[in-house]
Amino acid sequence: MTGTLVLATRNAAKLVELRRILAEAALAPRLCGVDEFPDVAEVAETGTTFAENAGLKAAAVAAATGLPAVADDSGLCVDALNGMPGILSARWAGRHGDDAANLDLLLAQVRDVPDARRGAYFACAAALALPDGIVEVVQGRVHGRLLRERRGTQGFGYDPIFLPDGHDRTTAQMSAVEKDAISHRGRALRALLPALARTLS
Repeated sequence: MTGTLVLATRNAAKLVELRRILAEAALAPRLCGVDEFPDVAEVAETGTTFAENAGLKAAAVAAATGLPAVADDSGLCVDALNGMPGILSARWAGRHGDDAANLDLLLAQVRDVPDARRGAYFACAAALALPDGIVEVVQGRVHGRLLRERRGTQGFGYDPIFLPDGHDRTTAQMSAVEKDAISHRGRALRALLPALARTLS
């Protein structure tokens, strides 16, 4: 199985994650990040859903590089906050990617929410786009609840306060392989494997 696949991100951790999942499925494309294409501009996430944003990013990168591209958009949806921060998860505190500030703000916002109402889920949309304009989008979720204090140092974002249903450790207390097996992104990327296999064959 050969071919080149572009992951529409400059996040090295996502490249590693996708490489692990592709290897498990016996898919072995040349996998590169969008940073290998310095002329490709940042894609504005102007969609109103995870699916729209993932599709926008994948389509733009596929068109710019002439190669199949995969993109994802994901975030935390909190029941007591009517599904927010949702697509705003990465910039909930105002600055994109400030994990500590985002987490602190969220904890403050749900401080008075009783344990029974602290349900939440991580959602991820993953998109595969081809240079001819075809886009396929799939989604994955993992449900759980929010803790009141951080636990664990693995992962990123809201992982230290997210306890998945059926588990006694947060996603920040799990190894990368353990998290892949249950995570929203792992589920979405695995759902995308059939389309990837067709594209890379």
